[in-house]
Amino acid sequence: MRRSRSEQILRMVELAILTAVVLVLQTAGIAIPNPLGGTPISLVLIPIALGAMILGPSAGAWLGLVFGAQVYITLGVMHLDPLFTGVMFDNHPVITALICLGKSTLAGFLAGVVYRVLSKKNEWLAIFAAAAITPVVNTGIFVLGCLTIYGTMEQLAPAGQSVMYFLIIGCAGFNFVFEFAVNMLLAPALRRIVSIVTRKKIRS
Repeated sequence: MRRSRSEQILRMVELAILTAVVLVLQTAGIAIPNPLGGTPISLVLIPIALGAMILGPSAGAWLGLVFGAQVYITLGVMHLDPLFTGVMFDNHPVITALICLGKSTLAGFLAGVVYRVLSKKNEWLAIFAAAAITPVVNTGIFVLGCLTIYGTMEQLAPAGQSVMYFLIIGCAGFNFVFEFAVNMLLAPALRRIVSIVTRKKIRS
C-alpha cells in the first residue's frame, strides 16, 4: 500500500528528528571518557533502536549509518580518539570506514527486522529483543572487524595483553555492558513511545 503524502512527510520529519538526536548524543558521548580507556562511550543506540521500531529497518539502517559516519569522521579522520580509532584510520582508512559504517548500520537494520517479526506475536518481547540486539550487533561487528587488522590491534594492546582480551574487555567490554544495560532499562519507556506514536498514526 502506497503511503499518502502526509504520511511521507510525517515519516521524514520523524526521521529528521531522530537523526538530529543521534548527532547530538554522539557529540556529547565523545566528551564522556571511558573509565577503562577504550573507545568513547556511545549514547546513540537508543534512538537508533527507537527509529528502527517506529519507522522500520530502513530507518534503523539510516540512523546507524549516520552514527557510523560521525564516528568515522570525528574519531578517525579528525583524531578525536587518537589512541585507538585515529590509529586505525592512519593504518587502515578503508577497513576502518567499513567497520564504523557497517556495525551500526547493520545494528539498526536488524533491530527493525527483529521488532517487525516479533511484534506480530508479542510487543513486549519485540521491544526488548530489538533494544538488546542493537548493542549486541554493534559490538560484535566491531570486534570481528578489528580482528581483520590483527597486526594493528597487537600494536595497540598493552604489553602482555592478548588482542582478544584487549578488544573484548579493554575496548568494547565496558561500552557493551553500559549500552546493553541502558537499552534494557529504557525498554519500557521505548514501548510507551512506540505505542503513542503508533496510535497517533492510526488516528490521523
